[in-house]
Amino acid sequence: MQRPVFFNVFQIQMPVGAIASISHRISGVLLAAGIPFCIYLLDSSLAGPDGYQHAADLLDSRPVRWLSILFAWALGHHLLAGVRHLLSDIDIGSRLRTARRSAWTVNCLGFSFAVLAAVAFL
Repeated sequence: MQRPVFFNVFQIQMPVGAIASISHRISGVLLAAGIPFCIYLLDSSLAGPDGYQHAADLLDSRPVRWLSILFAWALGHHLLAGVRHLLSDIDIGSRLRTARRSAWTVNCLGFSFAVLAAVAFL
C-alpha cells in the first residue's frame, strides 16, 4: 500500500485566476469582519463631540491606519473580482486569455487601491 504524498500548498504555482478567486474570498471575509468595527466607529462618531473625538483618535492610531489600508484593499479587490465573476457568469471574458488578463487586472488594481489608501492614511 502506497502512503499519501505530503501536499505542500506553498510549493504550488497557482494560476492567476486562482489567486484572484482565493483573494476574492479572503477579501469578503475581511469585509464581513470589519463591518462591525465600522458600525462602532460610525455610532461613536454620531454620539456627540466626545464620541466623535474618540472615533477620530481611534482612526489616528497606527494599527487602525494599517487596518484601514487592508480594508481598502479588501473593498477594492472584492468589488472588482465580483464584477469579474459576474461578467464571467454571463460568458463575458471567460476565454482563457481574457480571463487571465482580467485576473491580472483585478489583482493589480486591488493592490493599487491599497497603495492609494496607504498614501492617504499614512
